[in-house]
Amino acid sequence: MTSRPRTTINRPVFAASAFFILALVLLAAFAPQAAQRLFDVVQSWILANASWFYVLAVAVILISVVFLAFSRYGDIKLGPDHSQPDYRDITWFAMLFSTGMGIGLMFFGVAEPVMHFIDPPIGAGSTVFDAREAMSITFFHWGLHAWAIYAIVGLILAFFSYRHGLPLRFRSALYPLIGNRIHGPIGHAVDVFAIIGTVFGVATSLGVGVSQINSGLNHLFGLPVTIPVQIGLIVGACGLATLSVASGLDRGIRLLSEFNLVLAVLLLLFVLVLGPTVFLLQTFVQNTGSYLSDLVHKTFNLYAYEPNDWIGGWTLFYWGWWIAWSPFVGLFIARISRGRTIREFVRGVLLVPAGFTLFWMTVFGDSAIYFIMVDGMQNLAEIVNADSSLALFAFLEALPLSSITSAIAIVMVIVFFVTSADSGALVVDLLASDEAGHSPVWQRIFWSVLMGVVAIALLLADGLKALQTATIASALPFSVILLVAIWGLFKALKLDATKRRIRYQTITRSQPLAGGQSWQRRLRNIVMMPTRKHVLRFIDDVVLPAMEAVANELRRQGYEVRVGRNDDGQAEMHVQHLGEYLDFSYAVHPLEQMQPSLAMDEDAGKEERRYYRAEVFLREGGQDYDIMGWSNDEVIGDILDQYERHRQYLHMVHGSNRPAPDPESGD
Repeated sequence: MTSRPRTTINRPVFAASAFFILALVLLAAFAPQAAQRLFDVVQSWILANASWFYVLAVAVILISVVFLAFSRYGDIKLGPDHSQPDYRDITWFAMLFSTGMGIGLMFFGVAEPVMHFIDPPIGAGSTVFDAREAMSITFFHWGLHAWAIYAIVGLILAFFSYRHGLPLRFRSALYPLIGNRIHGPIGHAVDVFAIIGTVFGVATSLGVGVSQINSGLNHLFGLPVTIPVQIGLIVGACGLATLSVASGLDRGIRLLSEFNLVLAVLLLLFVLVLGPTVFLLQTFVQNTGSYLSDLVHKTFNLYAYEPNDWIGGWTLFYWGWWIAWSPFVGLFIARISRGRTIREFVRGVLLVPAGFTLFWMTVFGDSAIYFIMVDGMQNLAEIVNADSSLALFAFLEALPLSSITSAIAIVMVIVFFVTSADSGALVVDLLASDEAGHSPVWQRIFWSVLMGVVAIALLLADGLKALQTATIASALPFSVILLVAIWGLFKALKLDATKRRIRYQTITRSQPLAGGQSWQRRLRNIVMMPTRKHVLRFIDDVVLPAMEAVANELRRQGYEVRVGRNDDGQAEMHVQHLGEYLDFSYAVHPLEQMQPSLAMDEDAGKEERRYYRAEVFLREGGQDYDIMGWSNDEVIGDILDQYERHRQYLHMVHGSNRPAPDPESGD
């Protein structure tokens, strides 16, 4: 029995990220005034000098994601060509929702529309125009831009990991640009920035969540709203998350996500039915139209002609939050999206969660504005303006069963809190580890505890303002890395599309009658339903000798070639190429299939049986054709056909800076 490794940490990444994070924690804990001054200077500098870059970077990200959904790259799978999605759509959506937006929707669903309504970026506030503009701004902050950031990061990680076998790390996106140097200092630096951004993004969500939990408990049970109480809540919730992290079970996250989605839908329907239902349906349609018609203007609007601090407190904070949160959410989305095409991935990640988010904002935000503007509930506006963490609970007071719905809301925030800390710690541990497999428990506990400590330290420094500044600042270097990674993604997709075109440009396979095979024998091969035993015998008697014949000839020409069969009966020939050129792999797998009922026979009416195919697999996955019954010469001809296409692909990409990713050549 093999023992688990004592550590799987990537020492440079672990040490550098832990050092920077702990240094900031110590500064915030022991010199809070100095930390506040530092945060003020950083935020002022970013607002004065880098706001244009944030706005432009997020615009480039959204344009890139939309282009990928409609381009020729949309049919490329995030995995081998034969792979299928690991999760059904509803489970996939539930996990996306809980990980990507959970706490934010609960905190800002009422607060943000009301705050924009009473204090807009331009104008006096509390007018009908301000109501429309408040929802337009809210849609802008929580719509396509946010999910485009998550989508591009998840797409980059899933493509390079599942399609090309590179590590599930952000550094892999730079492979088309710098090759195997991703395993050196440059790759370490990329992962360090990803970890720092993730830790501060999660810490920001924890800070927002714990302030809302504290306000809710004060609203229901009179628990005082103080920093010590919030620290205790962070410790308690992170303790629950640490227990889950220590178990290492993905099942818990999935079940909690589905549970919270059910609660969210029930709460949404409750407000929709008991609130101003017709008004909400009307405003959702109008808000969506206004959002889409004004999308370009708002995307590039920096208020350059009307300078104010509003954009830093809202738009730049959100863009920084989404970017800082994106390594965590993106890696999590990548892990649950294997087997989907790029087009399916973009549609699912960009449209479905964004649509639900915008409907949520309409139901809660427009209901609150209706209560204030039509029903005259000015106290709701005053409460939101004084303490945004109380917004949801003050809003629910205007509806029946407020004690029950407020308790449900608190439970939802706690579950979002735990799942965010839990999955965030697992993701950061993965980014800080090498390829040694499952990490020991202490590493995952370390990151879970550290994120709680960071949230506490930033609350001590200056509450949510410190969290906001840390998020914006940590996202700045990572946004540069993200733009470079998008360049690497498009470069790799172009090469992948070129290879697919070469592979399918000749439809005819090497299975002609010219090999001495009679047409009667070929027909028998087409209609026969072989068993696994028959396919394995065919692989041993025909496929492996054909592979060995080709391999021996290649070896005589100086190539290193491996031929073998594993315990599952899969035969593979692997041709090693020099340097970083993409290796060639040709494999034959015995695949089980359902036997079709294509003819009348004595077995008609019996239970459906299975049969097996000898299917060809390349590095890109299954090729959807069966070579069972082919002769030795025909199999050799097919190997040569596929190798010729591979060589043609290498010749076509030889003039580019780097060949296609080949993790086996230098990993």
